[in-house]
Amino acid sequence: MAKQNDETFALDLHNRVTGEELEKLLKMQLNALAANPEMASALPPLMVWGAPGLGKSSILRDVARELGIGFIDVRLAQREPVDIRGLPVPGPDGVKWLVASEWPRDPNSRGIILFDEITAADRSLQVAAYEFILDRRLGELYKVPDGWYICAAGNRTEDRAVAATMSSALANRFLHVEMQEDAESWIVWARTHDIHPSVMGFIRYRPGSLFNQEGENLERGWPTPRSWERVSRMLAQFGNGNESLLRKVVYGLVGNRAGVEFMEFHKINETFDDVLEMMTNSEKPIKVPDASDRKYALCAAMTYLLWRGKDGEEEARRIDGFYRICMALSSDFASMAMMDAMAGNKRGAGSVFAEKLFRHPRYKEWAEKHGKALRKRVSINV
Repeated sequence: MAKQNDETFALDLHNRVTGEELEKLLKMQLNALAANPEMASALPPLMVWGAPGLGKSSILRDVARELGIGFIDVRLAQREPVDIRGLPVPGPDGVKWLVASEWPRDPNSRGIILFDEITAADRSLQVAAYEFILDRRLGELYKVPDGWYICAAGNRTEDRAVAATMSSALANRFLHVEMQEDAESWIVWARTHDIHPSVMGFIRYRPGSLFNQEGENLERGWPTPRSWERVSRMLAQFGNGNESLLRKVVYGLVGNRAGVEFMEFHKINETFDDVLEMMTNSEKPIKVPDASDRKYALCAAMTYLLWRGKDGEEEARRIDGFYRICMALSSDFASMAMMDAMAGNKRGAGSVFAEKLFRHPRYKEWAEKHGKALRKRVSINV
């Protein structure tokens, strides 16, 4: 029995994906569907498993927005079976069924239909969704347009969230992936979603704090990608005022343990004006802190500020300042900062930012000092 459990666990590891990998898989399926709509019934629907707060549905929504296609989010646990199957209406010629208006009708439309919280729905609701998910239709009343891809998401029973088992009949039709927390992938996402540099820098410094359930009170705040995003929004709302209340808000979102560490890190990272002045004022001396947490804070602030300003001369000064600071950094931090800077702050536009950096006169000097570390970091992340 122990051997069988070990083998099962090993097999479970193989379908784990990061947020970045989930995005790539979803785009691959959607592109295949766009190129060959007739394969809609043969393409397996996608089931994304994962703990609460990992951002499963957010990734699907972001992909739909990026591709300019529709997105329908069906919170199955909050529905009734009649919402899926339709409403029976008696008439002179018998009973007719009225199908919900939210389902797409345009045969040429494209999009994602997400059955979220599917594992929190009771068995009657799962049964109601069977035909829609498995056959892409509701009897003879409704057929899902071929351009729409069906997905589902839910928590696992071990996540200590509301979760019911999925029937084998339904489970056997899905392509199952299990989303795992991954700090590097989350940083990629955070750069294009205006996440506060204190949060990004802290997750760089403490990647294990991105998601943690061990020793946490799960009836209160605890660290997840979702709660860190909300910390970022609160930092923007509070600014530099009322630190006492801000602390309580942060603790309420990510718990006391991660909250205490983060607030100490944030105090270090509050000096954005100093970093901006170092980048834009060539007369200001470059000061690189000794402590690693302060270096993470410096790099986070620098790459956050780099592309958030006016184009032209102002941007040129920021890029020049970026290189001046990088030349004072050790290669591990300079290469990390370069990768973040090349990715930029807009989805799908990384090559534009990378070209600006590569064309700068100081790139050759940077590459001679830090290029080896950058190549090593790139090979690890590929």
